[in-house]
Amino acid sequence: MKVKRLWAPWRSKYVTAIHKKTKGCVFCNIFASKADKRNYIFKRTEYCFAVLNIFPYNNGHALIIPNRHVSDLKKLKKEEKYDLFNLLEEVKDLLEEVLKPQGYNIGINIGRIAGAGFPGHLHVHVVPRWKGDVNFMPVTTDSKVISQSLETLREKLVNADKRRN
Repeated sequence: MKVKRLWAPWRSKYVTAIHKKTKGCVFCNIFASKADKRNYIFKRTEYCFAVLNIFPYNNGHALIIPNRHVSDLKKLKKEEKYDLFNLLEEVKDLLEEVLKPQGYNIGINIGRIAGAGFPGHLHVHVVPRWKGDVNFMPVTTDSKVISQSLETLREKLVNADKRRN
């Protein structure tokens, strides 16, 4: 039997819970707090920052987020756009060094209808992938197995970045 759809209903619980708990934009709040370790921010640049997703699709699922609250790529200034894509490349290189994935899903969901959980603040998803990383757990138990803690991974990414600079 061929699977035509794989439902992930637990994602809506995550987005709803974050919206209820947070006043204002969750990404703006994370950026302003400067509590990088607590918020799993592992790299900041002049116009953007990189953070680990706290409800990842896969180990190493990171978000690249502009510092400025904008909802669409066309609203970014030239230097912000350059910084966003430069940071994306740096994050991919760091994930490559630390996790050695065999591939990546990289995407931007613009608008709620396109799947953006936070449609007001543009962000880029970087999801490392390995052969066989999708298994039966999400389908049969409504659970996703993530093989590494966010704290451990953040430290490894920060240390790898320090070695590179």
